[in-house]
Amino acid sequence: MKTSVLLFFFLLFLSCKPLQPNTADLNQVNQFLDEWHLAASNADYNRYFDAFPPDGIFVGTDAAEHWTKSEFQDFAKPYFDRGKAWDFKAVERHIYFSKDQKTVWFDELLSTWMKGCRGSGVLVKIDDTWKIKHYVLSTTVPNEHIDAVIQIKEKTESLFLQSKTPQSAQ
Repeated sequence: MKTSVLLFFFLLFLSCKPLQPNTADLNQVNQFLDEWHLAASNADYNRYFDAFPPDGIFVGTDAAEHWTKSEFQDFAKPYFDRGKAWDFKAVERHIYFSKDQKTVWFDELLSTWMKGCRGSGVLVKIDDTWKIKHYVLSTTVPNEHIDAVIQIKEKTESLFLQSKTPQSAQ
């Protein structure tokens, strides 16, 4: 009886442990994201945009930049056509897996031409391939400089925000 109780609690303890992705899964996600950034640096339009499913979303650094995949493709094509789009390199990344290992959310600190940026997103596994369902790019602002940045953004973004009609969550 004592052995059964101990076995029960041992199994209960093991079942409560959070599911951790294995190293291969983490490496696969890191490689996918690194190759996606590299595709932009190499102006590989097809490889870059193949990383998104048809209903993928990209949110850029400008308040007006909330794009569907096709809208983002239209915006980005001239940059890729020049032979180099942008060069973002992750210097830090945090990756989190859903219980079923088919959804990932992540955030990354990026070294870019804009200096430090943050990227965050959601990946979904479709037919054993990761796709970027949603990606948000934002610039970083040191806390001691936020007041100056607010002054720069004041006129443009105030007008933009006033032009928006509040929408219900979709």
